[in-house]
Order: sequence, then C-alpha cells, then structure tokens
Amino acid sequence: MKLLPRKADGATMSDHDRRVLWRIAALLLDYPSADTFMIAGQLASAAKELPEVLGAPVLDFLQDFSGADSLRLAMRYVETFDMRRRASLHLTYYAYGDTRKRGMALLRFKHAYRQGGMTIGDGELPDYLPLVLEFAATIDQVQGERLLAEHVPVLELLRLSLEDTGSAYAGVLAAVLATLPPVNTADRRRIAELAAQGPPDEEVGLEPFMIDPLSAGERR
Repeated sequence: MKLLPRKADGATMSDHDRRVLWRIAALLLDYPSADTFMIAGQLASAAKELPEVLGAPVLDFLQDFSGADSLRLAMRYVETFDMRRRASLHLTYYAYGDTRKRGMALLRFKHAYRQGGMTIGDGELPDYLPLVLEFAATIDQVQGERLLAEHVPVLELLRLSLEDTGSAYAGVLAAVLATLPPVNTADRRRIAELAAQGPPDEEVGLEPFMIDPLSAGERR
C-alpha cells in the first residue's frame, strides 16, 4: 500500500474551512439517509467554497452519491464499513478490537464530549468517526481536532483500506486527513503495525467497561 502524499495547506486553510469539511464528512460517512440526499446540493455548494484539497474529493463523491439509487448506496455502505474488519468507522477498534482495553480508551471520547456539553445515547460508541467529526465541527473544535489528530494513523489506515477496494469513500477520508497534521515517521510505523496485526480478537464484551466511573450513579 502506498501512502498518500499530502503537502501542508495550513497557510490557506482556515478554521472555518476545517469545520465545514468535518461537518460535510460527518454526514457523508454516516449511513446514507433521506435527509442527506435532500441536502446533497447544499453540501456540494459548501464544498465548492473550500480549498481544492478539501472540496475536490467531496465533490467527486457527491457526484456519484447524488445520482445513485438510495438502496444501492445503503447496501454499498454496509458492505464497505460493516462487513470488513479493516474498514471500521470506530477509531479505537483497530488497536483494541472488542477488548477491555478498548473500553477504557472509549472513556477518553466520553470525557471530551461531556466537557463540551454533548450527550450520546447509551447504545452509541463514542469513537464513531462521524460522531467525532460532528463534535469537532459544531461543539468543540479544539477537543475534537485533538481526538482526530491522535488517530491520524488509524484514519490513514482506513483511507488505504478504502483505496485498495476502490471505494469512493477514500476521497472523503483524504479530505479529512488534509485538515490534520501530516503523517510522520512514528505514524508510519504505527500504520504498519496496525496493518500487520489487524484488530485483536474479542476477549470480553465492552458493556461492563463502558460505564464511566466518574459518572457512576448519574442518570443518563
């Protein structure tokens, strides 16, 4: 797999540009809904106002998305993200699988959301990429960007996996990565490790470890 070369565009990429891209990506990387279809034209208009490194991949994706059958897109989404272990949209899954260590890692996301005043449903894992992008775009850019930046190796590995299968979603991931610090030497080592090892096999269920000890006794 060849890593995508990315030049630093920070000088011409504003915080507003980042937030707009994250908001669009959050919608496009979520399960395709009727609401997203309805605003596809608005998303395209917003993407046209972004720097090319961000807007062009989104416009390419939307061109296919807008003209496709909704049932086919739903099936493609499930086949892309739900049926392949190496294309999960849950950021901690790559390193921890469904293990106790992952449960502890998820608490970092929950704490960030709580500090930002965002609540999520009991059955929703907080490391779901569209959720993290939505948080960064609309609630707390600093904390959200920090969570995304900490998982650049995972995001790059996901992009590589999508690119290997010819998925149109690879372009959306490339746009997200363009808003974050570029892949460095340590990241490349981590990407190679994650690619070689794959997600760990399941050891225990996550449910007992999803309870935040700091909020025990609180009503959700």
